[in-house]
Amino acid sequence: MALSARPYLQRVELQEVPAGDYDAYPYNIPAVREMDNIRFHADVTFLVGENGAGKSTVLEAIAMALGFAPEGGTRNTMLSTTDSVSPLHKALRLVKGFRQPRDRYFLRAESLFNVATYLDDMPGAPGYNGKKLHARSHGELFLAVLLEQFRGNGLYLLDEPEAALSPQRQLAALAAIHQLVQKESQFIIATHSPILLAYPNARILLFDGTGITEVAYEDTEHFATTRDFLNHYPRRIQQLLEDE
Repeated sequence: MALSARPYLQRVELQEVPAGDYDAYPYNIPAVREMDNIRFHADVTFLVGENGAGKSTVLEAIAMALGFAPEGGTRNTMLSTTDSVSPLHKALRLVKGFRQPRDRYFLRAESLFNVATYLDDMPGAPGYNGKKLHARSHGELFLAVLLEQFRGNGLYLLDEPEAALSPQRQLAALAAIHQLVQKESQFIIATHSPILLAYPNARILLFDGTGITEVAYEDTEHFATTRDFLNHYPRRIQQLLEDE
């Protein structure tokens, strides 16, 4: 019986932190202190939690420890337009599988525009399928990366990809993610999207003030809040406006 190539990235461990740094960012984030609890699913792992819970900080650190630039892109996209990068990647130990992925990509919704500009400005840059990246909308650009750049047998890190996508495009992205999983790909995704979180059998890791906990889809606040609002939206809107 052949061994599976995945997970390419099995788990991440927080190594010794310099003395005194535990009270400083990012080590003062509870989820960062609990990073030894992160075990990645062979297919899809979601990082969820409120803003500021540490999802993007952890994902960025993992990406940089893997050799990506903080802005994202492939490992050949050496773009950095900010100095506000945490030192967390220097304190991580990544435990990898016995095979390396053929394809790798780190996608950040907030810096995708910068990466597209960088690529379009490169000499002879053809864009994707011969079309310049900035000739597309933000959502089209994200789907172009997902559908045309990702080749399979890959390790893909996505930071809040739903920021660029309508609900219908999120469904399209979910289908594309599944097709890539079928091609021996592994995804680690920080998201607030209840649509993306519905991917079957994914591992969902909740980042909060107590650290990191694995939760079921139906137990996420994203699912519960969205279902409650859609089922009772007239009343919920009335309550919100009355409270204001």
